[in-house]
Amino acid sequence: MKTVQMTLDPTLLTQVDRVARQLGLTRSAFTRQALRAAIERARIEVLERRHREGYRRKPVRRGEFDWTSEQVWPD
Repeated sequence: MKTVQMTLDPTLLTQVDRVARQLGLTRSAFTRQALRAAIERARIEVLERRHREGYRRKPVRRGEFDWTSEQVWPD
């Protein structure tokens, strides 16, 4: 691990300490969890944006996802 210095406003620091204590975590452990969660959310947002952009550039054609014939059981 590496030690870093951060600047937080007093209200945010109080909230972090309260929630960390409720979860039984140290301030550092809570902050690591929060940062990992934020990084994962950012990664998902990028993937979703790419997904939307792909469909904007190449919209779904009529019948492209029509699987009804494959879902019918033969007699």
